[in-house]
Amino acid sequence: MTAPISESWTRIENWLAEHAPATYAALAPPANPADIAATERVIGRPLLKPLVMSLLRHDGLLHQRGCLLPGFYRPMSAREIAAAWQLFTGFYDKRTADEEGEEADYDFMKIGFSSVLYGHPQLIPIARDVSGGCLVLDHRPEIDRGRVHEAEAVEGIMRVSHEMWTSLPLLMKAIATSLETSQPLNGYTPAVDEEQRLYWDFMALRNDRTLYRS
Repeated sequence: MTAPISESWTRIENWLAEHAPATYAALAPPANPADIAATERVIGRPLLKPLVMSLLRHDGLLHQRGCLLPGFYRPMSAREIAAAWQLFTGFYDKRTADEEGEEADYDFMKIGFSSVLYGHPQLIPIARDVSGGCLVLDHRPEIDRGRVHEAEAVEGIMRVSHEMWTSLPLLMKAIATSLETSQPLNGYTPAVDEEQRLYWDFMALRNDRTLYRS
């Protein structure tokens, strides 16, 4: 059984406070519920409960240069999620119209390839890296609901096979365990730089990413 996301956050906070105080200090305070509600109005649907619970613990990071998640991803605030979603779905409108020669079709059952799936309105950006890639939380009512995917403008949506991407609670639990044990997580090992910030040392080529097929 997956531990509640609040339990994983406590473990992560405790480790950061002791080993990476600069990253600990960069954790934002809890999100304002009004900001979460505003984000839900923008995207037109409720956010999944694990994401809401995480935002109510920390509304992203205070500094743009920091990262918390493997792959150098920085969790976004509720307001950043809304802004990123608007950009993300705008790209989906253009790409789908260009490829299909008609107005974008939002029926997810008809979307089969990552190049079309990129920017789908039910894939909600939750974190981004310095290169512009992001993690998206799948809100579609099908088998991958609640799963975390990687998204890049060129490669599209990548469904990563490692179990930590199965859900946001499982991802946070895996991060907490990796921090506490110093064991690699999907090729990334937690480390602390000279400024006492957490970073993830990339140790091996990743070979478990596949272009998404629905």
